[in-house]
Amino acid sequence: MRLECPKGGQNEGVSGGSKQKSCPCTYKPCDRKERVKAWEVYMKIGFIQFAPVLGNLQSTIRKIDRLSSLCTTADILVLPELCNSGYNFNSYEHAWETSEEIEGSTFVRYLESICARHNLYIVSGFNERDSNSLYNSAILVGPKGYIGKYRKLHLFMKEKDYFKAGNIGLPIFDIGLCKLGVLVCFDWLFPEVWRILALKGVDIICHPSNLIIPGLAQRTIPVHALTNRVYIVTANRIGTEGDLLFTGLSTIANPKGDILVQASQSKEEVGITDMDVGLSRDKMITPRNDIFSDRRPEEYSFLSESREPT
Repeated sequence: MRLECPKGGQNEGVSGGSKQKSCPCTYKPCDRKERVKAWEVYMKIGFIQFAPVLGNLQSTIRKIDRLSSLCTTADILVLPELCNSGYNFNSYEHAWETSEEIEGSTFVRYLESICARHNLYIVSGFNERDSNSLYNSAILVGPKGYIGKYRKLHLFMKEKDYFKAGNIGLPIFDIGLCKLGVLVCFDWLFPEVWRILALKGVDIICHPSNLIIPGLAQRTIPVHALTNRVYIVTANRIGTEGDLLFTGLSTIANPKGDILVQASQSKEEVGITDMDVGLSRDKMITPRNDIFSDRRPEEYSFLSESREPT
């Protein structure tokens, strides 16, 4: 990771845990050109594509341990959806038995140990138990421990039988050198959530997934990255559970809509690439077109009106 401030701001750069100090180049909407020129931040972002073991957390941890050893240069690493439990439950009781509360979670403690050891951040899918409810969540863990969570807003198929829909909105996490947002799997289909996170100022959206519809999300991810000018890391899983076949093709796309890394459909793989934070913060498509300032929200009220499907 590299942080430069030619204006003389005092900056501190350490891979995975960097913080800026009194830098005159801090983001302001009115000084986009100056800000892009003034400082550059480069990070390493990546995914682990593998098959969590349904109902066997220790086997899943052993897989992550082996694969994460190949990712020690990463600053942000994304794991698949429901990584601590597996996905294709045979009953509500099965989903409940494989869930964990965040506080005291074996899986969270394990991720904390990786992040502390390698000074990185991990976003992972998580079967979250909270009181008497289950949520299809994603957690963010960093070098100093657990940071926060997102609960999946758009539940897919049988997930509706086990989980409550997300109820904490679309949080963003400032980890120092970038701002990070999280979505989970089927959220890919809803452009509103990607745009909201971009409007909130995220530089990267981490997207733990268990995709089963061949090719659709993987084709859409670069478009979301382009139209919102953000980096996206989709960490999909592979393998089968019962009658489900997961489609792999974990993908990293940049704000220009380019696919930087894409995994195979069926193999365990890790993917790591560079992230230029300044590219996420440059919202100009042409010298006269900024994707946010050119918006006409007064004409978009139809989106917020309640109506029955036609």
